Amino acid sequence: MPISTTKKMLAVTVAAGVILALAGCGQAPTEKSGSAGDTPAASKYQTCIVSDMGGFDDKSFNQLSYEGAKKAADEIGVKLKEAQSNAETEYAPNVENMVSEGCNAIVTVGFALSAATVDAANANPDTDFILIDDAGGDKKPDNVKPLLYNTAEAAFMAGYLSAGYSKTGKVGTFGGMEFPTVTIFMDGFKQGVEYFNKENSKSVAVVGWDGKTGSFTGGFEANQDAKTVATNIIDQGVDVLFPVGGPIYQSGLQAIKDSGKDIALIGADADLFVTDPTTDDYVLTSVMKEMDTSTYEAVMAASKGKFSGEPYIGTLENKGVGIAPLHNFESKVDPALVKKVDEIKQGIIDGKITVKSYLD
Repeated sequence: MPISTTKKMLAVTVAAGVILALAGCGQAPTEKSGSAGDTPAASKYQTCIVSDMGGFDDKSFNQLSYEGAKKAADEIGVKLKEAQSNAETEYAPNVENMVSEGCNAIVTVGFALSAATVDAANANPDTDFILIDDAGGDKKPDNVKPLLYNTAEAAFMAGYLSAGYSKTGKVGTFGGMEFPTVTIFMDGFKQGVEYFNKENSKSVAVVGWDGKTGSFTGGFEANQDAKTVATNIIDQGVDVLFPVGGPIYQSGLQAIKDSGKDIALIGADADLFVTDPTTDDYVLTSVMKEMDTSTYEAVMAASKGKFSGEPYIGTLENKGVGIAPLHNFESKVDPALVKKVDEIKQGIIDGKITVKSYLD
């Protein structure tokens, strides 16, 4: 179990009605208010968290969510109760166990826990649930607050950057499983490459995702299957690789090392340069979800009687998503390209550049 202080994904159903409801969302979690009489005093507000199979030391979104919940619990003055899931069959029992432990707020990490979270929320209407990376379906109860992230926006920037950095004219991406919360990264990445091509009359190719079909490992574990997928993409001549799916980046990194080629890695969820020092010489940038911050804010708001089931959507504008600094690659990237990526960020925020995602 990590107690990291570093900063800053089996079922998912997003019905059309929910998507329409999300379109106007984007307020920070702390900006919603409820009845102060409906929740315990902050000093007695027991905060709990349940991981998916990635575990709290995945150096990715489980870890970031854990850090946000831990910070909130510390500030409230309670010991964070936690349940780490090692198999899909443990999701529902772990959530139910947190309820039985008297938790006032239960953070459930990842879309795979959506069904278990909704079931528990329906059975326990007085408990607050904070669901990360899923909207909770078309019948989401009011005591479930989804935390969602429009990572397509940040991935667009990373795609443009990767296309401009590439010397081979090929960049690659692959995912853990083909769910919207995974392909949203790949969609944005592909759109960014296409925008680069249009702006610069180039033809940089994206290997591993064509917008409809692509390469997936079948899970989110760093294993031989993930390494094989990464190797197959590398063998097609890419010099930038973007694995999307928690720990599978570790398999991508090993495939890069084994290839002996000069290939840059793009991180997902967290700034890999910070969370995993073994990536320092390989990571060009990372597409980040500020999950620690949004989790912390959602828990703190709930502890003060301001829980709201309205979804939070992280964007470039509200700083819920972004890309990491270039770190060791700063001297390897043309400053003009960096400046252009910054301009693209502002263009997305201003609405001058359209980035499509399932959250639209």
